Amino acid sequence: MVRSSVLGYPRIGVHREWKKALEAFWSGRLGESGLHEELQAIRLDHLRRLKEKGIHLIPVNDFSYYDHVLDTAVMFGIVPRRFGYTGGAVPLSTYYGIARGLKDAPAGEMTKWFNTNYHYIVPELDGAEPVLTENKPLLAYREAREKLGISGKPVLLGPLTFLKLSKGYAERDTDAWIGRLLPLYVQVLRELAEEGAEWVQLDEPVLVTNVSEADLQRLKRIYETFASAVPGIRIMLQTYFESLEHYRDIIRLPVQGIGLDFVHGSEGNLSSIRVHGFPEDKVLGAGVIDGRGIWRAPLSGKLKLLRELSEFVSPERLIVQTSCSLLHVPVTAKGETELPAGLKNALAFADEKLEEVVLLARALADGVAADDAGLEAADLALDLLQRSPERSRGDIQQAVAAILDQPIERSPFAVRQTEQRKKWKLPLFPTTTIGSFPQSAEVRTARQSWRRGEWSGEQYAGFIRGQIDRWIDLQEEIGLDVLVHGEFERTDMVEFFGEKLAGFAFTRDGWVQSYGSRCVKPPIIYGDAAFVKPMTVEETKYAQSRTPRPVKGMLTGPITILNWSFVRDDLPREEIAYQLAYALRQEVEALERAGIGMIQVDEPAVREGLPLKEAEHAAYLAWAVRAFRLATCSVQDTTQIHTHMCYCDFHDMIGSIEAMDADVISIETSRSHGELIGSFETNTYRLGIGLGVYDIHSPRIPPVEEMTSMVERALRVLEPGLFWINPDCGLKTRGAEETAASLRHMVEAARIVRAKYEGKAGALLP
Repeated sequence: MVRSSVLGYPRIGVHREWKKALEAFWSGRLGESGLHEELQAIRLDHLRRLKEKGIHLIPVNDFSYYDHVLDTAVMFGIVPRRFGYTGGAVPLSTYYGIARGLKDAPAGEMTKWFNTNYHYIVPELDGAEPVLTENKPLLAYREAREKLGISGKPVLLGPLTFLKLSKGYAERDTDAWIGRLLPLYVQVLRELAEEGAEWVQLDEPVLVTNVSEADLQRLKRIYETFASAVPGIRIMLQTYFESLEHYRDIIRLPVQGIGLDFVHGSEGNLSSIRVHGFPEDKVLGAGVIDGRGIWRAPLSGKLKLLRELSEFVSPERLIVQTSCSLLHVPVTAKGETELPAGLKNALAFADEKLEEVVLLARALADGVAADDAGLEAADLALDLLQRSPERSRGDIQQAVAAILDQPIERSPFAVRQTEQRKKWKLPLFPTTTIGSFPQSAEVRTARQSWRRGEWSGEQYAGFIRGQIDRWIDLQEEIGLDVLVHGEFERTDMVEFFGEKLAGFAFTRDGWVQSYGSRCVKPPIIYGDAAFVKPMTVEETKYAQSRTPRPVKGMLTGPITILNWSFVRDDLPREEIAYQLAYALRQEVEALERAGIGMIQVDEPAVREGLPLKEAEHAAYLAWAVRAFRLATCSVQDTTQIHTHMCYCDFHDMIGSIEAMDADVISIETSRSHGELIGSFETNTYRLGIGLGVYDIHSPRIPPVEEMTSMVERALRVLEPGLFWINPDCGLKTRGAEETAASLRHMVEAARIVRAKYEGKAGALLP
């Protein structure tokens, strides 16, 4: 029998019920018992869906109250000291405190989950004494069995990956930490075995990255311990996002199953099986359905792949499954009735992917022909989309090819810097923000009134101008040096631009979780991307007319639009990036013609797109840098190009960031507690830079002293004359009062540091 499974299911609900429950709890509108009830209802509904679709091995414990990495940490009592945890089950207030911060305790660091746009909370091991506070996988297993009669497959982050994603310990202490964690994992597994669980999915995605020989030995120690201590449980060692490193070593581990990604790691994993075979004593979890993309699978091709795999693995040892958790895709495409039929028919969200998994498992088991109607329908839908005229715009393809044949560079930075200093005459340590200001309920209501046709375009434009007026005045009163218009007309930094470019489509309920309760609705790039008309000039030009201080034009960069969209898979991503860059280049030029002399092109997702294989880094970074420069290199020397990056580990790509040749980069550092500053001790950065001095994802208002300390620490390794002062990221999600208070503190911190440096030798003005 060929079985079916998935590695996880979206948490948020069809209409983001999960998000709404969390935010009601945080605001005090919902009590703790009410939160538990609402989240349980969502969780059980998810399990029913999986059961009704016919999935054999149904994941449990993939649901979370915020983040699965944070869940693992608190399950083992790993709570940063500053939260005052004294033992026992971690209270919900502490759990959310780690995630969001408390008045006197900054939140835990947040960073990207491998090469996705999902953010996890980084566990802090420093000073922790791990203990099993509660067996969360056991509770999830019991709930599914008792409420729905489902004997689920508990999902748990594996020990090696958990450690590699954590901080607060030295490499030399890795083995000691494994020694501390192993007994706790054994206890979790033993209790699951005693409860009757057959399979446990231990996620070890770190195994698709460059694993050292020492880590291979650690892995062997871990899984030999499990095999010896808990022989009654069947472990599925699950990998995803790429092909497995050290295949021959991994398949010798004493586990009962190994899950491999045959979508994003198909070539490498299939090659390994062809050369080395697959053990006869193990089950293969064949991840053939893309857990990250939204396109229907070419099912006849997938069936052909599964049949090849069945030459190495007998059907009773084969599980057809998704390539990774479905956390990264929307729940269902059923309600997307406003999309063109040719596009809608080519989509597969989470629920549709469940159907694909089940169909393939049945087809393989029953020996169904590749031209069976159920399989053929998917192929026909994809072929129809491929033949659409939006996918073959010769004008765009020729224009991009022509511009790529030209030099893509600006004058040297020293030349630009001289001209910009003459023009702008900014003080030492200029202050600015990243771009967005609070999107209040009033702003959201106005936007909905306009979208529903209740407001005219003129009425809505007048409202937006009123918001710009208010915040321009406030920025001047606070004392910021470089202002922004606030982005009140924008729902999302990618969706806004996609709505104004050709080649994009938009869903009604295509939401996915980005971090915490923050959900995004990625656009769909299904055709050639193209500029239509100016997108940001009207609001930016109006804001500039309201103040003598410079106002930055605000754009989202080509790589971020690419990485934060669901992208067509018939072209190389590099080629799509150049199309986007060419479209944005035309917007940059339109802003400059309108008199906007500072233009910020945000690229927070550059690091996120970095391939997991180190050998592929250089090629990706080369075309990512080229795309950014294509978008920004045509401006005058006096026009100052800014960019922004956040919530990733940038230590290993400082050189590529500098190669982007932006005049100023603002980059997150306070959420990661200033750790990025250490990178500049060994990497000289010669362009303008602002390291964020406070975390905008926490409701706390940081004191002036805290921000001053962050600035002074950075100035030990960065040139004062090139240093800017700004928050970590945009302020869209914050309240107006806390935003104003935090910015006042930031400006005061700048004044304090400015007074110390003005007049000193070498303190050149920016």
